[in-house]
Amino acid sequence: MDNMKPWQTALLGGQMLFVAFGALVLVPILTGLDPAVALFTAGVGTLIFQVVTKRQVPVFLASSFAFIAPIIYGTQTWGIAATMSGLVAAGVLYMVLSALIAWRGQGFIHRILPPVVVGPVIMVIGLGLAPVAVHMAMGKTGDGAVQLVDQGQALIVAAISLFVTIGVSVFAKGLFRLLPILSGIIAGYGAAMAFGMVDFKAVQDAAWFVVPNFTAPEWNWQAVLYILPIAIAPAVEHIGDVTAISAVANKDYLKKPGLHRTMLGDGLATSAAAMVGGPPNTTYSEVSGAVALTKAFNPVIMTWAAVFAIVLSFCGKLGAMLSTIPVPVMGGILILLFGTIAAIGMNTLVKAQVDVTVPRNMVIVAVTLVFGIGGMALQVGDLMLKGIGLAAIAAIILNLVLPKHLGE
Repeated sequence: MDNMKPWQTALLGGQMLFVAFGALVLVPILTGLDPAVALFTAGVGTLIFQVVTKRQVPVFLASSFAFIAPIIYGTQTWGIAATMSGLVAAGVLYMVLSALIAWRGQGFIHRILPPVVVGPVIMVIGLGLAPVAVHMAMGKTGDGAVQLVDQGQALIVAAISLFVTIGVSVFAKGLFRLLPILSGIIAGYGAAMAFGMVDFKAVQDAAWFVVPNFTAPEWNWQAVLYILPIAIAPAVEHIGDVTAISAVANKDYLKKPGLHRTMLGDGLATSAAAMVGGPPNTTYSEVSGAVALTKAFNPVIMTWAAVFAIVLSFCGKLGAMLSTIPVPVMGGILILLFGTIAAIGMNTLVKAQVDVTVPRNMVIVAVTLVFGIGGMALQVGDLMLKGIGLAAIAAIILNLVLPKHLGE
């Protein structure tokens, strides 16, 4: 596959973007950001990552699911521009971790952020906005305040969207199995059209070529302090992603180009995305799966995928089409998505064999879950920490303060 002609690598690059597309645009659709900006920043972020890692790692960077809940809360509380300042800071945190890894090695991350901390934080990220998924599946706004479409019809559409996604992820074969979210959206969208929920006027009125709705960040300490602790979990998850693609390609990317370079690339891509109003970037497991399936390990393929994403971001009719997706379609997807994130957090504890009956571990997990899901808040002057961010900080402090032998 290393001796492919340019048109062949371009074709595979288009396929990789197609694999990532459903999840890529889902994050901005759910959070109120511009899908066109997400496409643009996914492309630019991937190119930045390739430069930093010397084009050695075959990954595609795009919208991170771990930030869906904090972006929704942030945009509702402080607005998009202020939330972007928190996301820029998240990228800077990755850069700091990259420098520490280059200096001390990657072992210190596992000491400060062991599975007993990371696991429950990931669970909180998934479960913190579970009511939003339920409200949307019932045809309401995310906060449940307004009924947008008939509840009975909404539940049918959401159920179709949900069960098709489940069916494809469990029973599908080959490349089709990598497209569960896209399949669920298509099926739910078809059902919504049958109920008359879809209005194509916006698509008809949209121009073919438009500039994405870029948004510059506005500094906001509250948004920064809220999002920074949340960024810890996906930063640690980055190590797992790089390890996974290393296994797929049969190369140790943790050593060459090195975890410090991949973390730096991820951080620069995330900050660059937030500088123009895009969601944070992360390596996509869907694309890694497609790489394993096709044995296409040439990083040039990801260059083509990135270029296609940038070009597609300037298509106005695509953005208008995505905006026509009804709320219950997304609600059905979110039920599975938020639950899956929570399950990943649980699996983090299980794989590491964390015994939650040990008092020390029980305290960390219990406090983190209740703080995060319950919405515990701590205000000092004009600054407020609450929910996921406060839960992450509490987990880190408890892990550092409580004696290792407690209750063992």
